[in-house]
Amino acid sequence: MGVNNSSPSGIDGNDDLLRYRSEFPILADNTYLISNSLGAMPREVHAALQGYADTWGSRGVRAWEERWWMLANEVGNEIGGLMGAPTGSVSCHQNVTTCQAVVASCLDFSGRRNKIVYDDLNFPSVMYFWEAQQALGARVHMVPTDDGIHVHTERLLDAIDEETLLVPISHVIFRSAYIQDAAAIIEKAHRVGALVVLDMFHSVGAMPVDVTALDTDFACGGVLKWLCGGPGTGFLYVRPDVAARLKPRLTGWIGHEQPFAFEIGPTRYTNSSYRFMNGTQNIAALEAARPGLKIIREVGVERIRAKSKRQTARIIELASRRGWKINTPVDPEKRAGTVSIDMPNSQGVARELIQRNILVDWRPRAGVRMAPHFYNSDEELESAFVAVDEILRAQAVAR
Repeated sequence: MGVNNSSPSGIDGNDDLLRYRSEFPILADNTYLISNSLGAMPREVHAALQGYADTWGSRGVRAWEERWWMLANEVGNEIGGLMGAPTGSVSCHQNVTTCQAVVASCLDFSGRRNKIVYDDLNFPSVMYFWEAQQALGARVHMVPTDDGIHVHTERLLDAIDEETLLVPISHVIFRSAYIQDAAAIIEKAHRVGALVVLDMFHSVGAMPVDVTALDTDFACGGVLKWLCGGPGTGFLYVRPDVAARLKPRLTGWIGHEQPFAFEIGPTRYTNSSYRFMNGTQNIAALEAARPGLKIIREVGVERIRAKSKRQTARIIELASRRGWKINTPVDPEKRAGTVSIDMPNSQGVARELIQRNILVDWRPRAGVRMAPHFYNSDEELESAFVAVDEILRAQAVAR
């Protein structure tokens, strides 16, 4: 039940973003509704990785000074340009958990201000990391949800007080696609002297964001979802005035002011984004990230967001018509790019859809997650629901 690259009929006839479908090979024979988990691979990644191999093969160690050494800075600036970050304020890391660890290594949990505040809809990897910091003196305060979709902003604000050191929160909740009121949370944190690290994994590339306007202290995320950049490249933004006073303990030679001096003893921190880096960069992953970033810049996040609002609304309409529970905000201003649907036997339905080359995923307390991106057609949404109807009828007969 996959689709080809031909232009579908109906409203899609006016959708010029579908011209990018040919840039993503998997779309030729799959309905790809899983960009919230792994964005489709641009075909130019083949050339990017071939270029990496050719450079390594022909230039050897010279590749470091000729291209590789500044690659993390270049990719960081490309990512930063999509979220309003100043040049030189974004460093590249392997994943968000590592980014959070770098932030934690800048902090002191030994004093009265040692409280870490977040909600129980935070991504589990982030929770696991901060829970582990209790061994170093951190006190974790987790604000509960009532409905599994969102946490009341006022409840979160009330938990942020003069003993709060850091608020590591998701900009967009991974289970429900609920957009948190980051501006209100950051304002309250700053008012009481706390810092905020905003996990933007599900917002950058899916909706317009501006870390400078939000005035967040830190922001992190990765390129593998909405930025179509593949695994292995995470990013950490640090507000420049905050960066200047921080000394990360998770550091290494790349964070040194003069790394090739190979000085003995304590580090001297560089003033560039490399201040928050440590060991050797993942060059292959950085090269693989660039084709997707280029396409996202060309398409434009504003256009991506407009199409996402329309297509997620259509998914909600199709699911509601069938009487299924929607675990995602109906209000488009509070909803990012994913719709979570609790349909009958949702986990089994997800497995069967994948067998039919309709790629979705399933999460506990969320259901089937469908995440259209700019390269998806309206026809694909309709055909996915037809497939679900067929699966449920077959399951009913089997019972």
